[in-house]
Amino acid sequence: MNRLGGSGVEVSALSFGAAAIGNLYTEVGEAQAHEAVDAAWQRGIRYFDTAPHYGLGLSERRLGAALRDHPRDRYTLSTKVGRRLEPSDGGGDDLAGGFAVPATHRRVWDFSADGIRRTLESSLERLGLDRVDVVYLHDPDEHAEQAFREGYPALEKLRSEGVVGAIGTGMNQAEMLTRFVRDTDVDAVLCAGRYTLLDQSALTTLLPAAHERGISVVIGGAFNSGLLANPRPGATYNYTAAPSELVDRALRLKSVADRHGTTLRAAALAFCAAHPAVASVLVGARSAHEVRDCAHQFAARVPAGFWQDLRAEGLLPTEAPVPAEAPKEPS
Repeated sequence: MNRLGGSGVEVSALSFGAAAIGNLYTEVGEAQAHEAVDAAWQRGIRYFDTAPHYGLGLSERRLGAALRDHPRDRYTLSTKVGRRLEPSDGGGDDLAGGFAVPATHRRVWDFSADGIRRTLESSLERLGLDRVDVVYLHDPDEHAEQAFREGYPALEKLRSEGVVGAIGTGMNQAEMLTRFVRDTDVDAVLCAGRYTLLDQSALTTLLPAAHERGISVVIGGAFNSGLLANPRPGATYNYTAAPSELVDRALRLKSVADRHGTTLRAAALAFCAAHPAVASVLVGARSAHEVRDCAHQFAARVPAGFWQDLRAEGLLPTEAPVPAEAPKEPS
């Protein structure tokens, strides 16, 4: 287990992202969602992440129900604030928002202190729990002023009151996360898609700054939403169709992996975990099979020659740490 920054909150090196069991893109059955969480537990995963945004609260309800079978002090749970859910009677579905659920609610951007407390209270009701361990400001990209002026101080107050154990921010960019690392006292940041075998933009400033300040980084999007899991024409990258040049690059990465008798999935996860600032790698899964595969790939050893060949072929910057150079303690 790894500690988040200076907090007392600990996370497993591999963690479970619950967006998919909130019906991300396509429906997931209740039993299948429960089985995915059970499989994560069986494979030693003890950190689970969700958000109101995921399925308009469905992810939180399903995750809370599945975790109710396990002792509360045996796992770490995070959720997010910034998108408040309000009832809606407009009908239809939420596919435009990315989730195959009825549009029973609408999302309202709200990084105010009152909005954050109300959002967290609603999350606890859906989860069926009296506390969460970590709260992240969720995607404040277009709301930076309110997030820094009101949202962050509200989280800091919740932490000082003992309502939550650790606070942070989760985004799909590295620049604003770096500002949070440098200008606030967050315990952790969740960086999605910006530190992968295809995109190392977080390596320039975010990861060094976090490491220097003792702030933990949780890495999401290790497969860049699909391309690194199964590179092929038509695969997704950052939730849209991957450009042909990135498909070609991913296929080159896979070719090197095949040559060394490993998988690109194993290499993608190992790369994310190797940086010393990284406390956990967050993987989204919609089935027990996907969870077991991720756990198996995460535990696999990637040959040192694989990394050497990536650098020799210009597929990986020399300054990016790799597992052989930065061994991780077992979770």
